[in-house]
Amino acid sequence: MGTLKISTVSLAVSFILGCSSGQSAGPPGAAPPPPAKTVFDPLTQQLKKAHDVQKAADANADSTRQAVDHQERGDSTP
Repeated sequence: MGTLKISTVSLAVSFILGCSSGQSAGPPGAAPPPPAKTVFDPLTQQLKKAHDVQKAADANADSTRQAVDHQERGDSTP
């Protein structure tokens, strides 16, 4: 029964070590390497563009709403 526990633990440890990336952390204070390109990069770029467009549309809507509010109140300058 003792050898079963030891072999199970050693098998788990060897599996973890075998599947590690093998990259060391490097010297302290060094910048991490840039992330590798993935198949999702074009999709994330499109998502960022869509967020930027939404921000621009929201800003335009806010400025229009403020201009309408100023006109309703009779303010001379918005």
